[in-house]
Amino acid sequence: MKTTFYDLPLATAPGRVFTPRPATEQLVAAALDRIDGVPMRIADVGTGSGAVAVALAVNKPNVEIWATDTNEDAVELARANAERLGVADRVHVLHGDMLEPLSEPVDLIVANLPYLPKSAHDPRYDGEPEDAVYAPGDGLGPYRRLLDACRDGKLQTGGTVLLQYRGAPYAADCWQLEDLRSELEDAK
Repeated sequence: MKTTFYDLPLATAPGRVFTPRPATEQLVAAALDRIDGVPMRIADVGTGSGAVAVALAVNKPNVEIWATDTNEDAVELARANAERLGVADRVHVLHGDMLEPLSEPVDLIVANLPYLPKSAHDPRYDGEPEDAVYAPGDGLGPYRRLLDACRDGKLQTGGTVLLQYRGAPYAADCWQLEDLRSELEDAK
């Protein structure tokens, strides 16, 4: 199957990999606004089909992106989308959890992670893989882990974490991550 995301034709794998939604295009737009003319290292955490990583690479030829996912089907699909759209030389798709596969810190982290608690079943997502929609407990666990990027040495000092939560992009640098953590808790 195919879909269009940020005016790009992407292959999808319904039921195996989360299908990109138009709301996530806001995350791409927010990231593109932060990327200037200098080379930049970016991590796309929970890449799924690779929609965000590929859209960034197609629109900004000066970026290099490490896209991670724990789902083998997603890794395969993201690699295929990057190859088909001619950016596989700058979109490195890695199988692994969050930022663990990265060997060096990046300048920008983008993520649209599962955040719904399992108790908040939403029939709109019945055809999607559960682990791409629902997170344990209150649902914020993946975001809490991601917000440790500076402490874990995965984000350059002065770098930015840009994440999508409940349809809106949120951004923070290393000094603002604790404020963003509080903001997400309040937005639950």
